Amino acid sequence: MALVGANYSFIYVNVGCQGRISDGCMFKNTDLWKSLVNKSLNLPQPINLPSKDIPIPYIIVADDAFGFSENILKPYPGHHMKVSKERIFNYRLS
Repeated sequence: MALVGANYSFIYVNVGCQGRISDGCMFKNTDLWKSLVNKSLNLPQPINLPSKDIPIPYIIVADDAFGFSENILKPYPGHHMKVSKERIFNYRLS
């Protein structure tokens, strides 16, 4: 499992698990997950996006296999109509 930043550089790599273990199970046994849950990962503080008054946390974009957290953003599950907000969101997230 690897975590890559916005500049295409590796931030975190974990290769210590057998291939038959699910991604979600493996992730929940990593130091990265434990640090996210304990809020000890040392992520930057949430910031306001341009023209918004609500601070937005830094996030990790993940797939369906990973659990939810304040800092994990996942696509909507399943199939959606062509012009639905969920499908547009998933497209932009990918």
